[in-house]
Parts: sequence; C-alpha cells; structure tokens
Amino acid sequence: MRTTIELDDHLRAKLLEAAAKRGEKGFSSIVCEALSEYFDEASRREERVRDALAVLGSVSDDEAERLDNDFRLLRRSWR
Repeated sequence: MRTTIELDDHLRAKLLEAAAKRGEKGFSSIVCEALSEYFDEASRREERVRDALAVLGSVSDDEAERLDNDFRLLRRSWR
C-alpha cells in the first residue's frame, strides 16, 4: 500500500543512503523492516510487563523483605 509520511531532510538522506548500499532505489523496504521491528519489540515489551504483573503479590511482604536483605548481603560480599 502506498502512503505518504513526512521526514526531515537528514532522515530522508540517511534512508536513501542505506537503500543505495543495499542496491535499492527507494527506502520502502527499510521503512517496512523498521516498523516491523518496532511493533515486534512493542509486543515483546507488553508481554514482559504482563509477565511481571502476573507475579505481583505472589511473594508476601515478609518474604520480599527477607529476599531484599539477602540480596543486599550478597552484593556487599561481591565488592
């Protein structure tokens, strides 16, 4: 699908340079790759947040404090 986007001159020049290095006339494939990567990363980020929120409350406050203290003791011994 064709669409119109506005780019600043510097970004357009970088895209054309990258396309030329790949032997392509335009930069549509680069933009498609970049957008795919952006949306894939956004999905992975959302999944990580969902996973983190799923464990919220699975450790009691006492257990969390004990783990935090143990972690701090370990960190001190690393130095």
